[in-house]
Amino acid sequence: MRLHYPTFELYVLKSFIDTGSSDLWVISDKCKGNCATDLSLYPTADFKPTNLHAELRYGDSFTGTHAIGPIGQDIVSIAGLSLPDQYFSAINDTDTNVLSTGAAGIFGLGFPINSAIWATVFSEVVGTSDKRSLWKRGSRGTFPNVHALYDAVRGSGHSQYRRQADDAEGTSAILKLYASLGPFLSRLVGIEELELPSFTITLQRNYIDIGGNAGVLTVGGLPERVKNNSLTWVPLRAYSEQEGGLAAPVESPSEVYPMVWEVFVDAVYLDDHLLSESKLGPSTISPSALLDTGNSLIRGPEDVINEMHSLLGITSDGSGSAFGCSTPHNLTFVIGGTVFPVDPRDFISQAYYDSVEYCVPNIAKTDAPVIGEGYLYSWNLGDPFLKR
Repeated sequence: MRLHYPTFELYVLKSFIDTGSSDLWVISDKCKGNCATDLSLYPTADFKPTNLHAELRYGDSFTGTHAIGPIGQDIVSIAGLSLPDQYFSAINDTDTNVLSTGAAGIFGLGFPINSAIWATVFSEVVGTSDKRSLWKRGSRGTFPNVHALYDAVRGSGHSQYRRQADDAEGTSAILKLYASLGPFLSRLVGIEELELPSFTITLQRNYIDIGGNAGVLTVGGLPERVKNNSLTWVPLRAYSEQEGGLAAPVESPSEVYPMVWEVFVDAVYLDDHLLSESKLGPSTISPSALLDTGNSLIRGPEDVINEMHSLLGITSDGSGSAFGCSTPHNLTFVIGGTVFPVDPRDFISQAYYDSVEYCVPNIAKTDAPVIGEGYLYSWNLGDPFLKR
């Protein structure tokens, strides 16, 4: 099943595809915030409400944004794949720039454990009243409070869930509800609707327009002409229970689960110069990166970004923040022993609207990871990386 990026259909609304988040939401026709647009908005007259509320937080301490609105249900369809009674949020308050992208919402492709909508609905289904504690807030955004999920299961008003006495049994209860309460793709996988439990995304550059596509989303298999043996397969970072992840379930006592699309990074080079490893986080955390279509930049540790600025001739006071566009710069990430270069054209943006003589790098600093206080990745590889 294939779909032009970044569109999915919910009353024929366009939504921005985001691998860095897990929630589906669209701006409703009752939005009173940052909602000025000529786009069609979701008609709340057709919304099946649940009396539940979503407060979604994105980004880090440098670029935090929000989307807030009620949770409800409707039919959601992608490329002929359709699910009734899909939970999502009809947003009526947001400061995101989604509308400026030509989209009316965000379609998160992350894991269910990171879905605020799923966690809220889950706590309602198991019968607990304390929903706010299901999330921890920190400098790197929100992080699921797995222990609160287990407490919700143990404190459930329903005996079928309350019988789960320990964390392992709690995990089993959580996983069983993914197929009925989880995000759209997780439900498709849970009911075995897909040929393969996978998706792929191909992005195009802004100045290339072939067939009107900004890219392609492939659901349930690989794109045409792409073979398994042409890919670099790498493990995702798995989070232990001590690191904030799920405990191993009863049926699989050695299991450790990933939480986000996070891969380990062997090395980073700028113009063939091996960049230093960051000293800002604990040395016990191996360098890793979030693969994030919802990020328009490449974000990294502040000390490494400063090293890159120095190599590029950028000064901390901003007086030398731009450089000549005619000189290409090569940023390269080594992942799974394979070299992944960022195209020099994607590494830069115009420094000034009316000039193509000076450019700035598409890089920015992000918060350092802290064990037990959120995700452990030190890099966020957004569209400049993924377009190559």
